[in-house]
Amino acid sequence: MGKFSANLKSFVFKSLDAANKSISFGLFSQTASSIPITGTTTETTLLDGGVGGLVVPPNGFSIGDSFSLTLGGIISSVNNESLNIKLKSNSVILASSGNIILPNITTKHWDLEVIFTVRAVGIATVAAIMTKGVFTYSRNASNNFEGVDFSFLNNTSFDTTVLNSLDVTAQWGSNNAGNNIYSEVCVLSKIY
Repeated sequence: MGKFSANLKSFVFKSLDAANKSISFGLFSQTASSIPITGTTTETTLLDGGVGGLVVPPNGFSIGDSFSLTLGGIISSVNNESLNIKLKSNSVILASSGNIILPNITTKHWDLEVIFTVRAVGIATVAAIMTKGVFTYSRNASNNFEGVDFSFLNNTSFDTTVLNSLDVTAQWGSNNAGNNIYSEVCVLSKIY
C-alpha cells in the first residue's frame, strides 16, 4: 500500500509538471528571526535570511500570477502608538496597512496575511498589482485578537520590466523604547 501511494504521488506530480511548467509552490521561507525594530521611527525590514528567494527578474511576471505571504512574530508597544506595515517591491509601495493605533502590548504575537495578484504587466502606469492583507495582534488584557485589513491597487508605479525584490517593512510613529516588533516566520508561496 505504501509503495502504491508513493508511485501515485510521483505520477501526479510528474503529470502536473508536464501539464504546466509554471506550477510552483514555496518560493521563500525565512530561517531566522528578524532583527527587532525597537525605539526608532526609521522604516525597517521585517525580513531576515532564508531559503528560496524574494526576487523576480525583469519580465518574470505574467498576468494572473498570484502569491500568498504569511508573516508572524512578537510585538510590544506603548499605549496609543502608531505602526505602519508596508509591502514593497524595491522602493515601490504595493500595499500599506496605514497607521495602526495600538494599545499597550507586551510581548504578544502578531500575524500578517497577504495575497497579491498581477493584473497587468509592463512599465509603470501599464502594469498593475492588487494586494489584500490583514494584520492582527493579541491584546494584553484579554488576549483577544485585534487588527486591520487593507487593500491597494498599484497601477501607477509597479513595473514588471525591471527586477522586483519583495520586502515587508515596519515603521513606528515614535522612538519610544517600549515599541518593539520582529518576525519569527515568513513564507512566500505562489498560489496561481
